[in-house]
Amino acid sequence: MGHLAKFTKTQWDDLFVEEKVFKHIAHVIPAIVFYLSTPIALKSLFWINLFEKGALIYIVFVIIRAVHASTKAMTKVYTKSEDYSNKPIQIIFQIVAVIAYFVGGISLLSILLDTSFATLFAGLGASMAIIILVFKDTILGFVAGWQLSSNDMLRQGDWITVPKYGADGNVEEVSLYSVKVRNFDNTITTVPPYALVSDSFQNWRGMQESGGRRIKRSIIIDMTSIQFCTPEMLDKFRKIKYLTEYIDTTEEVIRNYNQENGTDNTMIVNGRRQTNIGVFRAYIQKYLENHPEVNHEMTTMVRQLQPTEKGIPLELYFFTKIKDWIYYENVQSDIFDHIMAVVTAFGLRVFQYPSSSGAPYHLYTE
Repeated sequence: MGHLAKFTKTQWDDLFVEEKVFKHIAHVIPAIVFYLSTPIALKSLFWINLFEKGALIYIVFVIIRAVHASTKAMTKVYTKSEDYSNKPIQIIFQIVAVIAYFVGGISLLSILLDTSFATLFAGLGASMAIIILVFKDTILGFVAGWQLSSNDMLRQGDWITVPKYGADGNVEEVSLYSVKVRNFDNTITTVPPYALVSDSFQNWRGMQESGGRRIKRSIIIDMTSIQFCTPEMLDKFRKIKYLTEYIDTTEEVIRNYNQENGTDNTMIVNGRRQTNIGVFRAYIQKYLENHPEVNHEMTTMVRQLQPTEKGIPLELYFFTKIKDWIYYENVQSDIFDHIMAVVTAFGLRVFQYPSSSGAPYHLYTE
């Protein structure tokens, strides 16, 4: 078979030869011949019974080996297929192998005890509690593996995070008994499959298959630096590239509103006015909308969160175009570098605990 497999274009026969499937199957034929010829060659019932049992045991053993080798070969066949390479195929074939060993084990016992397979299988019901206890991990792995496979919860190559087991990296192998994860520090973590079903884990595949990777980060603004914009401040803000149209449009809306409502502008608290934090928020929004590395087809927004004892969090929520980790971190750092540098141009201060150096803090507005 090995020579014939070399001349075919398919790969499955080469893998079957590599796993010695045909070699195991070939051993069944002489065993069957030996079993059938034993009553002819021997006259003693004792020796006939002994050799027949030996032949049957050998046949069952070889068939189990052949099934196990076939599952290993089929795992390799499907792993090399583009349609199944990322799916936990190994679990399915391991389940088949476990069933084969279970059925084969009962068959061997029935041969040794001269009991029918059905009778012996029915008798296992009485000792089912012990069997479940002994094969607890296998049964849990069986159920979990089936759920992971049928629901497409996990694939080989997925980036997953399992805090309980300290796993944060790419899935290298999914088997019936363990999920092998290579962490980003190149350490290996093994996680029981049933732990992924019974507990929560984070799969980043959705992010990798989407149009971008999310950035959700806040800067905390000192509330004492928030103020209404003076005409001088608005004139300065108009010179900023992304704010010229916004300042003029917003001022016109505010002016019309105040006129319609008869607002007394002699008091600063009356009517509507622009604030430096509002203009700053509008600037960040326009900055992100015009940034070449931001995915503009996905949600982009800047919003205020609940004020805290530290100040007002100003949250940026957007997606980068490329999901690569290094690229993602570089884009995130560049954007926040710029925002931190320009915040004082709007008369705002970023909250920061006082340092031990005692150096004075200066507010630069130019």
